[in-house]
Amino acid sequence: MKKYLHVAVGVIENNFGQILIAKRPESAHQGGLWEFPGGKVDSGENCQQALFRELNEELAIQVENSEPLIQIRHDYNDKSVLLDVHKVTCFSGEPKGNEGQPVRWVNPEFLSEYAFPAANQPIIQAVRLSRFCAITGSFDSLNDFTEKFSRLVSSKRKMVQLRIKDFSLQQHNEYIDVAKGMCDKNIQLQVNTSVNEFLKIDSNFKLGLHLNSRGLMQLEFRPVDKKILLGASCHSLAELKRAEKIQADYVYLSPVKPTYSHPGVEALGWEKFQKIVEQINIPVYALGGMTETDLTAAIQSGAQGIASISAWWCE
Repeated sequence: MKKYLHVAVGVIENNFGQILIAKRPESAHQGGLWEFPGGKVDSGENCQQALFRELNEELAIQVENSEPLIQIRHDYNDKSVLLDVHKVTCFSGEPKGNEGQPVRWVNPEFLSEYAFPAANQPIIQAVRLSRFCAITGSFDSLNDFTEKFSRLVSSKRKMVQLRIKDFSLQQHNEYIDVAKGMCDKNIQLQVNTSVNEFLKIDSNFKLGLHLNSRGLMQLEFRPVDKKILLGASCHSLAELKRAEKIQADYVYLSPVKPTYSHPGVEALGWEKFQKIVEQINIPVYALGGMTETDLTAAIQSGAQGIASISAWWCE
């Protein structure tokens, strides 16, 4: 029987937005690789207690506040591991390798340049993703779209999905140009379209692809380069598993709450949402009836964050 380990992991961010990583001893399991600090949850501890203790022992810091980021379940040849990852939002002390381990502050965009254990890869993606994803809604004309998109961008959302019904590059290239022109380097722009239409766009890896559930289920492997952020809309565990299979970087799961756009569709609710999310290792955004006030409930239910049209798009 495989050994089971429950591990509390801390993603520690400093005031400059950098993330702390530590190097595993050569003699340890997967020695020599970089990791996010943490350690085993002991009997009688909850995850937060274990995290606070481990980070004090390893790094000589006192954690004052943290919030859930993602849970990762990973099977190795000799063990099964649950990584219970929390983002450390406030701490005191200056981190140091208390056990002699090298530590380093790294900008999130450079984390992929370091060698991590396989189980850490979804954590890297979760670190780099925003808590909010804004989605474009209806508009009457290019001018109307431009005005509404400008308001959306001014809301400071760091991830925006360009969603246009019956999108085709031939008809909507101007809309992409407008959106690209308004999104600076700090805003990730995702285009909701088919793989074939997306590959016609000259984006130089700056744009990401978002698939609808129908397009997702037609795929057996990742359709774009790893440098391109790949997302998908899902409504069931089967679709989430397919997204995991094709190595999607994030997914939406909906509807969490009742929505006006899909009045006949049964809402999942937070309890069912959480049970489904626990079965996959991809950052998941809660979609459907979401407002900014739902963020805390989403995070506590295992979500990366929330996605919404109505919260930020002026219909």
